[in-house]
Amino acid sequence: MIWPFKPQKRKQIARIEITGAIATETRKRVLKALKTVEEEKYKAVLLRIDSPGGTVGDSQEIYHALQRLREKEVKVMASYGNISASGGVYIGVGADHIVANAGTITGSIGVIIRGNNLERLLDKVGVSFQTIKSGPYKDILAFDRESTPEEVSILQSLIDSSYEQFVQTVATGRNLDVETVKGFADGRIFTGQQALELGMVDRLGTEEDARRWLAELAGLDPEKAKSNTIEEKKPLLVRLLSGQSSRPKSRLAGALDWVEFELSTRGQPLWLYRP
Repeated sequence: MIWPFKPQKRKQIARIEITGAIATETRKRVLKALKTVEEEKYKAVLLRIDSPGGTVGDSQEIYHALQRLREKEVKVMASYGNISASGGVYIGVGADHIVANAGTITGSIGVIIRGNNLERLLDKVGVSFQTIKSGPYKDILAFDRESTPEEVSILQSLIDSSYEQFVQTVATGRNLDVETVKGFADGRIFTGQQALELGMVDRLGTEEDARRWLAELAGLDPEKAKSNTIEEKKPLLVRLLSGQSSRPKSRLAGALDWVEFELSTRGQPLWLYRP
């Protein structure tokens, strides 16, 4: 007899981790994991989020993938760890329910674009750039000069549009009025306890509490339903070089990750908590 699915997976919970700043690699990994969930016919997904946020487009694609999965009657639970802010919130509201620790740092609902003005430093060392461009705004956020008022206006319009998208998604995902969300969506951060009072999470608890609740919602036995972490295994050499071995990641490796993130996302609108 040929089974249309693997029976054991129907009794397990797929666990997916979203850690660190959200960018292209995170999106690719999470979307691949969600595809595995669909192919192997899991009934439930536990998202463990420990992230300060990240790029707008990558967060949106993960959110929409979660929505498509829920349309296929797969239960999705978000569990917030130490921090789930900005883009982490955007992804989190794509779940059926959210569980956070009382001390989880969350919120930071807003959008930011960062640029660097090194004009005075470049003048001191005698370095200048010659720019030839097809239009007046092609070098917007150039690091060798200050932005013009017109450029600031363009960037503010972009920020405002992204912010409205963020607020609308949070309002829809949490079943709140848009104006209610705007009342606390001013970039501030709050604890899990405060998030519960604001309607941004459903319960306070640990990842284990979230797993047990998810099992109940999916019709599984909380005592027997194991969570199976779906992750892409990299060759040992790659893991060692990137600091992703079984040992904790070094501070240097973590700092290099952030430098890479800053360089790859410069000039992009970010849903990112910046302490």
